[in-house]
Amino acid sequence: MSPQPRRWQRYVAIGDSFTEGMVDESPTEPDAYVGWADRLAAALAAENASADLPFGYANLAIRGKLLTDVTDRQTDAALELEPDLVSIVAGGNDCLRPHADLDTLADELESAVARIRATGADVLMATSCDPTWAPFLKVVGRRVAIHSLNVWGIAQRQGAFVLDTWTLRSLRDVRMWGPDRLHLSTLGHQRVAEQAAWTLGLREGQRDWAVPLPPAPSLTRLEAAQGHAAWARTHLAPWVERRLKHESSGDNRAAKRPDVTPVEAPNLVE
Repeated sequence: MSPQPRRWQRYVAIGDSFTEGMVDESPTEPDAYVGWADRLAAALAAENASADLPFGYANLAIRGKLLTDVTDRQTDAALELEPDLVSIVAGGNDCLRPHADLDTLADELESAVARIRATGADVLMATSCDPTWAPFLKVVGRRVAIHSLNVWGIAQRQGAFVLDTWTLRSLRDVRMWGPDRLHLSTLGHQRVAEQAAWTLGLREGQRDWAVPLPPAPSLTRLEAAQGHAAWARTHLAPWVERRLKHESSGDNRAAKRPDVTPVEAPNLVE
């Protein structure tokens, strides 16, 4: 069951590319993204507008960031904005690294959540999406699963909400993912935003967004092989090169929405 809806007035989102919104392209700004958090903010803004209450939103998430970046700098910056709701989603980039210390990551995440909760703000955490449906991500499946279980434990101890994307089976469809196969497509972000709204009590009844899409046409072996090869050239190779150079896609990037400002819900893509 979802909780009774609350009226939050200052929502701050922190995290990595998942919360920045890649690859859900903005229809109005070049090299900018919408994403599930922006869509959730639009839903929260609409709820408050119906009750004649103000609403503001900031998004400090930056692609490529590791958990420490989020629990340190981003958490500090978020608390300065005096939010009453914070979404904190991080650790996915750490899980891609084979020597990640999952216990340490959990301790750092819980410390950040505890800091936020100590201010009286509510916290929305998120599990990872189940990667085991995608062959090239099966290798990280165990680490991702452990991190997701740690998220549930932290949320239980700290009184946080959990956006459960692991069991959102409709995401186990290639159409829910962008060309890089690591980030959600626009459709995927829409579904995650709906799940987030339900988690916070804004949606009731049938969870239509959880229903899988009709089956897609099957690819021939040649078409599948050509697609894998194109993906490796276009997306995998640059990612590996950045790892070897100890670079991040988020280097020298600033947050897309650094201040709490009003949300014009109709302007967000549905």
